[in-house]
Amino acid sequence: MKKIAAIDIGSNAVRMLICYVIPSGEEHIFQKNLYLRLPLRLGEDSFRNGIISEDKIKTLSEALLSFKYIMKVHKVNEYQIYATSALRESINSSSVILKVKKETGFKVNLITGLKEAKIITKGNQLSKLDYNKTYLHVDVGGGSTEYSIIKKGANKKSMSFKLGTVRLLNNIDFSHTKSEINSWLTSNIDFKDKIKLFATGGNINKIQSMSGTKIGKPISYISIKNLLNKMLECDFKERMIKFNLNPDRADVIIPALEIFILTMESVEANKMFIPKTGLVDGMVKETFIKNNGNKLDP
Repeated sequence: MKKIAAIDIGSNAVRMLICYVIPSGEEHIFQKNLYLRLPLRLGEDSFRNGIISEDKIKTLSEALLSFKYIMKVHKVNEYQIYATSALRESINSSSVILKVKKETGFKVNLITGLKEAKIITKGNQLSKLDYNKTYLHVDVGGGSTEYSIIKKGANKKSMSFKLGTVRLLNNIDFSHTKSEINSWLTSNIDFKDKIKLFATGGNINKIQSMSGTKIGKPISYISIKNLLNKMLECDFKERMIKFNLNPDRADVIIPALEIFILTMESVEANKMFIPKTGLVDGMVKETFIKNNGNKLDP
């Protein structure tokens, strides 16, 4: 069985997923073998100062080296590394990529927000979707939010907006971007169709568990609104204790809830399904489909 790894260098965290690829008749099953998340928060530098600091570059290189050793132990056959908005928007992104390459041997690829949105939808089981329904997929990240509209079994529209949880922590007015999201959604969704909304990202997985929603069941609009109101009553430390949140989750969870609420209100959705997939899941499938992933050095 082949093993494929995907590394996502995001604005809030760096993630690695290792999957088995198991042949099953004419199809293949992607079985998760290992998932790791390190809260590096590159967006703190990029969105505030426009550059990634030397300290963050060093930490990123160390994180990727640890991933490299883990991949060797797991005998990974192919891998891919993508970086999203934080590194994409930093002035010194080229320098960061060169330094990481020198320290780790890894080639980091910057991807556009549009490509990010399309890859994320690959992580969902589109083959199981109803051909006659319209699906909206939203992924809320640290630096950006990606949307994809799927209709008649095909990805019809995708868009990426510079509205993310880490970015929102800078207390900048993003009302214009929120209006753009609402306008794009209402312009591209046919409200005569029955819309099924999917949400992905680390925050929504945590939101689902905190709301008491069972795995496999959709989370309701009311549950999300109630959870936001409860969190707004707490300060940072109280949120960590009361909701059992890590520091890197306790601050971004509120802007994440606000973006999900904006999405649901824009498309008049009263519930949201949580497939528990994301960019790394789509990357694994993309790498396998290309069938020419980078070989890990022995």
